[in-house]
Amino acid sequence: MNTRTPASADGAGTEVRPRIRRTHLALFVKDPFASAPWYEDVLGMQVTARGARWVFLSFGQKHHDIALIQVDDPETATRGTINLQHYGLEIEGDIDDLRRLYGMLLRKNVEVVKTTDHKVGYGLYFHDPDGHRFEFFLEVVHDDEEAKRLLGEYNAPSDAFDLQPL
Repeated sequence: MNTRTPASADGAGTEVRPRIRRTHLALFVKDPFASAPWYEDVLGMQVTARGARWVFLSFGQKHHDIALIQVDDPETATRGTINLQHYGLEIEGDIDDLRRLYGMLLRKNVEVVKTTDHKVGYGLYFHDPDGHRFEFFLEVVHDDEEAKRLLGEYNAPSDAFDLQPL
């Protein structure tokens, strides 16, 4: 794995940059064993591991995509104002697939926060049982250079979008 971008032939001024292949998210929750069934039911994940205070879940391709970890003192735990804003989950499919997911969230009584037009795709934001915000994201501009241009031109918009659930 190449982690360096040489600035000169002799290596002087070499800048080290990570080359990310894949990611996972670890969330503090009050009770990972009570929260895990929501992730299985709503996000279609599968439990891959359990520990004394955590549950690891996968979307099916890797060993884990999301880890739910119990906070030290669940009885007094509260969410602060400085926290994860949201975690985006890019979906495959088209606008009707996003609409079907919206309908599924409503049928499962999941709190939907908002629907947005980002000019490069559409977002459907919702909360998990512990109040973490997630986004189902449907990308509609697939050329990254064009997407960067649009985000810059429109100042990374999050415009209200009337998405009708199916």
